[in-house]
Amino acid sequence: MRFFLNWLLTSIAVAVAAFIVPGIQPFGTADPWLSFAFVGLFLGLVNSLVKPLITVISLPLTCLTVGLFQLVVNSFMLELASWLSVNLLGSGISISGFGAALFGSIIVSIVCTMLGVATND
Repeated sequence: MRFFLNWLLTSIAVAVAAFIVPGIQPFGTADPWLSFAFVGLFLGLVNSLVKPLITVISLPLTCLTVGLFQLVVNSFMLELASWLSVNLLGSGISISGFGAALFGSIIVSIVCTMLGVATND
């Protein structure tokens, strides 16, 4: 049940990021809410499977930048989730560039944290 709640919260956060960030928009033939759900699913999978490995590999650079490089890692995770959803399911979000991915990942993190606190997750 917790997985579905996290998936829902992440999908809502991606939708909020797409609403706020001009360079992020739904892409594909499916409805926008379904596109956000696909990206939310893949973002949860990427964050649990790929992100720990990338975080360990980038640890020296993260320490050197006092943690700011973690924002870059989060941006790449959002880009990867978007790429996977579009190429595997044919629907997802389109991210125009690294700046949009960076700002979008910050928005997704903030909204996920706020929704997690609101739902006692």
